[in-house]
Amino acid sequence: MLKINNIDTYYGNIQALKGVSIDIEEGEIITLIGANGAGKTTTLMSICGIAAPRSGEILFDGEPINGMNPEKIVQKGIIQVPEGRRIFPEMTVQENLEMGAFLRTNKILIKQDMNYVMELFPILEKRRNQLGGTLSGGEQQMLAISRALMARPRLLLLDEPSLGLAPIIIAQIFEIIKRINRENNTTIFLVEQNANQALKLAHRGYVMENGRITLADAAESLLSNEDVKKAYLGL
Repeated sequence: MLKINNIDTYYGNIQALKGVSIDIEEGEIITLIGANGAGKTTTLMSICGIAAPRSGEILFDGEPINGMNPEKIVQKGIIQVPEGRRIFPEMTVQENLEMGAFLRTNKILIKQDMNYVMELFPILEKRRNQLGGTLSGGEQQMLAISRALMARPRLLLLDEPSLGLAPIIIAQIFEIIKRINRENNTTIFLVEQNANQALKLAHRGYVMENGRITLADAAESLLSNEDVKKAYLGL
């Protein structure tokens, strides 16, 4: 579904990604793990067209999308849940969800999807008329994921969904991510510092260090890899 071929991405004169290549098949959960500043978020920004690579290419369903307008990339079904949630704090939960469906026109399907995300996250039903900025961190993360689902993503990009959340909420979020993949066949690319949780969830994983992919394998194999254990799992 998504093929990243040897991309180099820069911020000014600083090279953030160095020859990065990643393949994602339809229906998979793929995780990208690495330390802070390794280039994980830049990888997502490159896919979304926000930080266009200077070289290499990104293919979605075989079509080049690097250099494409970010709105066009969204229209193709690539939707990102950014790090730090970034919901609209002055809008209600309902209005935030409606913004997720901004590019859609079928009101019946929009209503169906609204009911679906409320069923996924029942707390959002209770908070429907509450301002997004008054929600807890965990509730805002649920809202951010739900807003993305309202766009009917084919490829869902998740940037650090566990950041700043209590362990019980993290477990709930990761279980919902698994359910979204299973029930809707939504392909998921998960960027996550919580390597243990991410690798337990994913089918395959990539390890990034200093802007380069240094390791790629089945998630189960990475969990048992001694170098990964020492560097990322605290074992």
